[in-house]
Amino acid sequence: MKNLIKTTIATAAIVLTTTVANADVKIGIAAEPYPPFSEKGADGTWQGWEIEIIGAVCAAMEEECEIVPVAWDGIIPALLAEKFDVIMASMSITEERMKTIDFSDRYYNTPAVIIGPEGSDISGDPASLDGKIVGVQVATTHANYVDAYFAETAEVKTYSTFDEHNQDLFAGRVDAVVADSLAMQAFLSSDQGDGFEIKGELNDAAIFGPGVGGGMRKGETELAEKLNAAIAQIRADGTYDEISSRYFDFDIYGGE
Repeated sequence: MKNLIKTTIATAAIVLTTTVANADVKIGIAAEPYPPFSEKGADGTWQGWEIEIIGAVCAAMEEECEIVPVAWDGIIPALLAEKFDVIMASMSITEERMKTIDFSDRYYNTPAVIIGPEGSDISGDPASLDGKIVGVQVATTHANYVDAYFAETAEVKTYSTFDEHNQDLFAGRVDAVVADSLAMQAFLSSDQGDGFEIKGELNDAAIFGPGVGGGMRKGETELAEKLNAAIAQIRADGTYDEISSRYFDFDIYGGE
């Protein structure tokens, strides 16, 4: 799974800012960096694959959009409080979340994995984590998986941000982390990630759902239809593949 990212965040086209006045649609993203999907550049603008996809979707909808960064663990409450209109922050479509919000069609799907030291006997088998400490970001499907499968055998340590559990993995304060396979590539390709590897792919359709979609308040039928049409359009006209080819050497959309 190493070397899947074809370009760096620094080379991504900057397509949106946080200063659009009277925007037609406000898009909520996680304030925490989550490369290669989204992160702030040195000039303070947001960039990354998901930011470019947001820009393409807004262009296809013929809407002016504003990005609204919000702390990940408060992003659904912020949507419900009408701070913005759509969550596009690598949020998995799950039955549990659909009790509270609606989702667009998916716009990507990558598997969850467990990461640990090379040569260790850690795997996706709960027994391999007996007595170990597992790190995971709070309020994620990955945390739900850890609670469901690993909590009885391992000590679970939760983090507010993705970067925090990576830092603790590097420092030896946790034995493994559970996260998105693609999001972990930047860490695995870094000096800090040297000596770590993917120990297993994790699967549970009920927990992880069919992929990532745009989250909306219930009843926003017109917005959902426009968003779905825009996602379909950028996939059909080549825009989706053109953006993705600058970041990845595989199909991030995933199987049908």
